[in-house]
Amino acid sequence: MAIPLIMQYILIVSFIAFVGLLFRRLFRLELTLSSLLAGILGAVLIGYLHLDTGIRATNVKDLIFFVVLPLLIFVASWHIKIEQFRSWFWVCCLLATVGLLISAGLTAAGVYFAIDHPTGFPWLAALLVGVMLAATDPVSVSEQLKQEHAPEGLQTLFEGESLLNDATAIVIFSLVLTYALNQQPETHAAIEFSLVFSGGLLVGILLGAVAAGLVRLLRDRSASVVILIITAFASFYIAEHLLHVSGILAVMMAAMSSRFLLKDAEAALLSSVVPTWEWIGLFLNAVIFSLMGLLITWDMFTDQWLAIVIAIVVSLFARILAVYSITLLTLKTRRRIPWSWANLLAWGGLKGAIAIVLVLSLPLELEYWWTIQSIVFGVVLFSLLVQSTSFPALLRRLPKNLI
Repeated sequence: MAIPLIMQYILIVSFIAFVGLLFRRLFRLELTLSSLLAGILGAVLIGYLHLDTGIRATNVKDLIFFVVLPLLIFVASWHIKIEQFRSWFWVCCLLATVGLLISAGLTAAGVYFAIDHPTGFPWLAALLVGVMLAATDPVSVSEQLKQEHAPEGLQTLFEGESLLNDATAIVIFSLVLTYALNQQPETHAAIEFSLVFSGGLLVGILLGAVAAGLVRLLRDRSASVVILIITAFASFYIAEHLLHVSGILAVMMAAMSSRFLLKDAEAALLSSVVPTWEWIGLFLNAVIFSLMGLLITWDMFTDQWLAIVIAIVVSLFARILAVYSITLLTLKTRRRIPWSWANLLAWGGLKGAIAIVLVLSLPLELEYWWTIQSIVFGVVLFSLLVQSTSFPALLRRLPKNLI
């Protein structure tokens, strides 16, 4: 792809994301909703003026996957509170592994049997949908939790589950996509998963340690920001492209290991890092949802409305069952999930940035890519318009003794 064309895409989407930020300020909307609205209005205006931006899902997928995704994961991983995360780690792991498998499996089975079109929508297509819709996005929920002064443990569960959930979902998605493209992995699926997973962890820990060492060596605020941003890109690229292990896990571990190794660094040394991550996270989430708004078409809802409705119902049921199953497993443990928290986790497991990134990365060789994209966009839209807007009312009903 030519550099001027890439710059054209970046400038167009950045401008629309900026409009989304204006909408957020003017109408007091959530960032995701305001950015989505800006993208939809941008698409309508572009169509009315008979312009062609050249932006398609197929020609921005590499830009999203190799540029936006690593930074999003790094920002989320850097911000998580290590001490709180450590105390809730095994619960987050249960939600992100057993919970994810329950959610993805039930969603895939429900969508497959309800659509009932094995030739046009085979098992692998249903599995891809299940995995993508099992990934959660805590951006909107996190803001609401902070505004309502929710317990730190509840915030950690949302953020920690999402972090580990995203990593697991993307690894499984990559394996399923390999089979969908009729490419057999070199090893058995279980061994392949283990190698990809553990390899990503190892690469991330090593690069995080290197980054922390360089920050301490240079002892410069601006250089610290540069080093960490490069680490986000380098960990993903080296793991995903060069070593063929999980780039997402590498980014996550690079952020968390560098953050842990720098926890006793002077406040002045890292004073520029936190504000940088804040504006990067804000801007990239605005870009993702603006891009979704640009790429949504009316045909998705007229042609695939039944598949979208099926996916909404099935994915909600699967999420509720997954969360309640994990809640039952924790009842006899030291860190149990209260039932009131389980209700919030079930309804607040929004679909967002990761689902959009994954669906935009689908290759056109898959005959059913349009159906999957329509389903995922429809479920994300429902998640933002219904679940996100009703979540604060559910949160305010949380028993006072748990706040």
